[in-house]
Amino acid sequence: MAAHGEYRRDVDGLRALAVLPVLFYHAGVPFFTGGYVGVDIFFVISGFLIAGIIAREIDQKKFSILTFYERRARRILPALTVMIAVVLLGAALLYFPEDFARVPKSALMAIAFLSNVGFFLETGYFAGGAETMPLLHTWSLAVEEQFYFGFPILLILIARYRPTARQGVIAGLALISFVIAVLTQADGTGSAFYLLPARAWELFIGALLAVGGVRAIPFGWGRECAAIAGLALITVAIFGFDSTTVFPGVNALLPVIGAALIIHSAPGTLVGRVLSARAMVGIGLISYSLYLWHWPVIVFSEYARDESLTGWASVAAIAVSFMLAWCSWRFVERPFRASGAFSPRWVFTASAASMAGLSGLALVMVASNGWSSRFSPETLRLANAKTDVIPVRDACMGMAVDINRPACVLGAPVAPTAMVWGDSHGVEIAWALSETMKRSGTALIQNTRGSCPPINGFRTIADPQCTDANRQILDFLRTNATIDTVYLTAFWADERYGTPENAALLDKTIAALNMKGRKIILIGAVPSHDFEVPRRLANQSRFGDAVAGTGSTLESTRARDAWIRRYFPKWEASGVTIIDPQSKLCGPTHCSVMKNGQPLYFDSNHLSLAGARVLLAR
Repeated sequence: MAAHGEYRRDVDGLRALAVLPVLFYHAGVPFFTGGYVGVDIFFVISGFLIAGIIAREIDQKKFSILTFYERRARRILPALTVMIAVVLLGAALLYFPEDFARVPKSALMAIAFLSNVGFFLETGYFAGGAETMPLLHTWSLAVEEQFYFGFPILLILIARYRPTARQGVIAGLALISFVIAVLTQADGTGSAFYLLPARAWELFIGALLAVGGVRAIPFGWGRECAAIAGLALITVAIFGFDSTTVFPGVNALLPVIGAALIIHSAPGTLVGRVLSARAMVGIGLISYSLYLWHWPVIVFSEYARDESLTGWASVAAIAVSFMLAWCSWRFVERPFRASGAFSPRWVFTASAASMAGLSGLALVMVASNGWSSRFSPETLRLANAKTDVIPVRDACMGMAVDINRPACVLGAPVAPTAMVWGDSHGVEIAWALSETMKRSGTALIQNTRGSCPPINGFRTIADPQCTDANRQILDFLRTNATIDTVYLTAFWADERYGTPENAALLDKTIAALNMKGRKIILIGAVPSHDFEVPRRLANQSRFGDAVAGTGSTLESTRARDAWIRRYFPKWEASGVTIIDPQSKLCGPTHCSVMKNGQPLYFDSNHLSLAGARVLLAR
C-alpha cells in the first residue's frame, strides 16, 4: 500500500480511465454509450485527493483556508478562463444569433461556478439543444467548487468540536446525499444529475477513503480481487449504460464504488501497474485540460458540419482535443501551478481580474442580443426558422387534462370539440389546426407531452409520469362526450415508439377510442433529417452556396416508420383517417425541408409553424 499522502501514479492513471470514456462518448465512438460516468470517477478521485490534503493539514495544525483557495485557483482558473475566452470568440465567429445569445450567459454562470444550476434550469444533459452549448461540461466543475466551498469548513469544525466523529460525519452526509439522489433519480427534472445535494455523496465516498473510513485490505490476493472488481464495475457502466439509463442515483454506484475500490486497493496490484503505465499517467496529467477542451471542440465541429461526428471526423476531433489539452497543460496549467512562480497575492489579483474581464466581455455579448449584424438578411431569415414555433409552445406541455386552461384551448372562444393528443410533434400541428377551426367557429384542446406518444401503457425511463398522463387522457376521452374528434400525432420515427409491445399498445389505444365512437385522425410520421434544418439552410446562404431544399431520402424515411405504416390498412378499415406527411413533404426520391422559400422545420425533426401549415393545407 502507498503511504498516506504519497504521490500515486495509479490515481493519475485512474484520471485517464475517467476522461477517456467521456471523450469517446461525446465524440460518438461506438460502444462507449455510458462514457459519461467518467465524471463520477473524477468526483471520487477529487474527494479522495482534496479531502486527504485538507485532513492531513488540519491534523498537522497548518491548514489555511486562504492557502487552500489559492491552490484551487492555481489548479482550476487559468485553463478554465483561457477556454471560456476561446469559446466566446469561437461562438462569435460561428454561431447564428439564436444560438450565440445563450453562450455568454452560460459563460457568466461558468465564471461564477453556477453553471450546473443554470443548465439544470435550462436543459438536460441528454436533451435536445445540448449540442449547441459549448460550456455545458462546466456543470461538473461547478459541483466540485460548490462542494469545496463548505467542505473545508466542515472538517475544521469537526476537528475543533468532535475530532473522533470525522469518519462518521462524512459517512452520514454521504448516505443522506445518496438517499436524495435515489429519491430524485427519476423525477425528470435533472436535479439528481446537476445539483450538489444529489452528487455530493460521490465526493464524500472519496473523502471517506482519504480519512481512513474504510479498513485496509490486509491480503495481497484480496487487493487484487478488489481492484479487478472495481475495474469490472467501471467497465460495465461505460459499455452497458446509455442515455436511457436512470442516472445518477442507484446506477451511479457502479462507477463510484468501482473507482473507490481501485483507489483503495490498486497499489501493488495488476490493475495498479496498468494504471501506472507511462501512457495512462501521461493522459491523467493532462486530463483536466482534456476535459475542458474536448467538449467545445466537438460542439463547434458538429455545429460547423451540421451533423454529428462519425468516422474520421470523430478521430480528428479527438486528436485536436489532445493537442489543445497538451498545450493547455504545458503552457497554462504547469506555469501557474508552480507554487513559487507567483505570490498568493498575485494569484488572487490575477484571478479576480481575469474573471472580471471575462464577465465584462460576456455582458457586452449578452447586450448584443445575438449580434445579428454579422449576417445578411437572407441568412438571418433562414436561421430564424429555429424560432418559428407557436407563441405558447410550453404553456401546457405535460399538463394534466384541463379544458379550462386557456393556453391549452386553441381556436374560437367556445368549448372544444376536438383534441390533439401527442408528444412535442403535436404542438405546431395543434396550432395550425386551430387556425382553421377558429375560422369555422370551433376549438380544440392541445394535450401534448414531450417524448410521450399517445399510447396508453407506454413507459419510458426519461418520463415516469408519461404512463399516468396518457391514462388520464384516455379516461377523460371515455367520459367526456363533447370531444368528438381526436388527432393522434407523435414522432413515430422514434425507435422507442416502434417496439412490438408499443405498436400493440397503440393499436389497443385506437381500438378503445373507436369503441367510444370518436372520429380518429392519425397523423403519420413526419420525415426526420440528420441535420438541423435552419442551420443547414442558413450556412448554405452564409457561404454563398445554393440553398438546397432537400433532406432525407424517401427510402430512409420509409424505413424509419415502416412499423406504423403496416397498421394503416387495418386502421383505415375501422374508420380511422390517416394523414400521411410524406405525401405532402416528400417527392419521388427525397423529402423537402423548404417550400416556397420557407423552412419546414425548426430543428431536425419538428415541423416549424410554416411546416405544419403546409402539412395541413387542404
